[in-house]
Amino acid sequence: MASQYSFDVVSKIDMQEMKNAVDQTDKEIGQRFDFKGSKTELTLKEKERELEIVSDDEYKLNAVVDILKSKCVKRNISLKGLTFGKLESALGSTVRQKISVQSGIPEDKAKKITKAIKEQKLKAQGQIQGDQIRVQSKSKDELQAVMTFLKQEDFEIDLTFENYR
Repeated sequence: MASQYSFDVVSKIDMQEMKNAVDQTDKEIGQRFDFKGSKTELTLKEKERELEIVSDDEYKLNAVVDILKSKCVKRNISLKGLTFGKLESALGSTVRQKISVQSGIPEDKAKKITKAIKEQKLKAQGQIQGDQIRVQSKSKDELQAVMTFLKQEDFEIDLTFENYR
């Protein structure tokens, strides 16, 4: 029997699911009457983990963002994993918004999460390992308690649990 049990706390969005959500959004925009003849365009840069939306005006861009959000929710993509940039003016009297797709837990958030685990006085240790956190304990019940605690807390990022052993 193992002396230590552990799991990893990660924060990442499946890019294939994100691509499917963007494709569905594109398809709906092509079918909607209020977007006929508009210069609305979605561009997903998978390597940079960034999505760029360009549209005629702020109203249409916000409508595209609403459609994208609904498609993401349907595909089980957490909206906490998307960071929306500010609206910018683009070429040809259009507006643009960049959305970054989260990959990994930022260091400041990781420190905040490990500190919260320590403050719970559970017999488990959180350890930052790059862009993820490994939580270890001698008891599986303690790990379950940590998972329940982390699900209840709002760290403003999407948290997933992996490698439970």
